[in-house]
Amino acid sequence: MSSPLSTLKILDFSNLLPGPFASMMLADLGAEILRIESPIRPDLVRMMRPKINGSSATHATLNRSKNSLALDLKHPGAVKIVQQLVGKYDIVLEQFRPGVMKRLGLDYEELRRHNPALIFCSLTGYGQTGPYRNRAGHDLNYLALSGVSNYSRRKNESPVPLGIQVADVAGGSYHVVMGILAAVVHRRQTGEGQAIDISMSDAMFSMNVFEGANWLAGAPEAQPESTWLNGGTFYDYYQTKDGRWISVSSLEPQFFTALLSAMELPETLLQTSLDDPEAQKGLKNILRKRFLERSWTEWETAFADTDTCVELVLEFTEAMEHQQFKAREMIADVPASDGSSQKQIASPFKFSVCKAEYRHVGVELGEQTDMVLKELGYTAQQIEKLKNDGACADNKNH
Repeated sequence: MSSPLSTLKILDFSNLLPGPFASMMLADLGAEILRIESPIRPDLVRMMRPKINGSSATHATLNRSKNSLALDLKHPGAVKIVQQLVGKYDIVLEQFRPGVMKRLGLDYEELRRHNPALIFCSLTGYGQTGPYRNRAGHDLNYLALSGVSNYSRRKNESPVPLGIQVADVAGGSYHVVMGILAAVVHRRQTGEGQAIDISMSDAMFSMNVFEGANWLAGAPEAQPESTWLNGGTFYDYYQTKDGRWISVSSLEPQFFTALLSAMELPETLLQTSLDDPEAQKGLKNILRKRFLERSWTEWETAFADTDTCVELVLEFTEAMEHQQFKAREMIADVPASDGSSQKQIASPFKFSVCKAEYRHVGVELGEQTDMVLKELGYTAQQIEKLKNDGACADNKNH
């Protein structure tokens, strides 16, 4: 059973989270990923705790099924190796600031000379153009700049840092995968390669779907707790008697009707307009008081046989043990080099014919250096010289 992306071969120059998460998704679907890593400035994710058998659990997940080639890209010998590799690995993913790959002699225009069909995807915070192109940034900055942070907060309160990196993953990783796969389809139709410019701040800006469309059509700017989905209606979180939190998103009439019935609230509330801020404020107060009258266990019983779009806010450990995620096999056993396995969060892709594959956990820095260079035709003596000159390294001498 072949994996859907088993014909793709990708050179991955990325580190930290956004690029590696993207190439992890591609690897789960069968793509062959070769990470190009610096032997003198290792990926900080490798240092993260906790560690399993001496290796970071986060690194082991983000870089599963990938091989590692340790190259010092400031060395001419390393640049030559990359130029040879693009004949075989015809997709490049890089996450440097604009201009870095060009200074190294590894930009799209240079590498396409060695493979005209090359797909070259650049992932940055602000893109390859514009006044912010060379500016440093992280997830929180892209959320802030896009306008999302401001209207995704309570009135008169500060924005809250999220527990996951939305801009990095939804803005960066997912758009990298979509961009690369679109370019692959284009190449199969035309034979042409191309460069792809993915900006995490652009992607976050594009996610202002409702508010962007509304504002461009002349509506007022979205404010905190002013819209259907940001706390301006009863679509919100409510605390129970035992201190748990419940998410309520029963916006459609059939769900709202079921909600009122399960909570034993008067049907007259069905007339509450979603577009009337004061009426919604009153409705929320009614729901807050009612939820505080019972524990979550009692409310769970009340909602058990209803379709209301109501769910308990789970602690992460509860989510990991939840029957739904177990039924969906969202925890996978990934082979480790010592013959054991590690439990990792699985790929969310479910195909009727193909399956996601997990070849091995993330490997040591430069673990496949010798193997890759031998496949390129380098002799043992040439490889040893490259190591002695500092052009490359393996997991024994980095």
